[in-house]
Amino acid sequence: MFKRIDGAAARPGGTLFFEGRAVAFEAGDSVAAALLAASIDGFRDHAVTRSARGPYCMMGICFECLAEVDGVQNRQTCLLKAEDGMAVRRQRGARVLP
Repeated sequence: MFKRIDGAAARPGGTLFFEGRAVAFEAGDSVAAALLAASIDGFRDHAVTRSARGPYCMMGICFECLAEVDGVQNRQTCLLKAEDGMAVRRQRGARVLP
């Protein structure tokens, strides 16, 4: 679905893990960009209908890219810089409050 621009020099960044799957990313990638480049487009389930949702605006306005990152729910992955070793999980339904 998404791919990097041909001819652009790859800039090694590291590896994050989406539900246990290793995802390599380039330096400067957001978590959302890294996942989309790895053909992962469902980051969360809708709180009511449970339909798969993924990034739409990539600038923090739509909140469709929410996921659980390193155990913290409701993270906007389009605004979050990818870091080596991050654990990202699909957010299922509404956020759980303590």
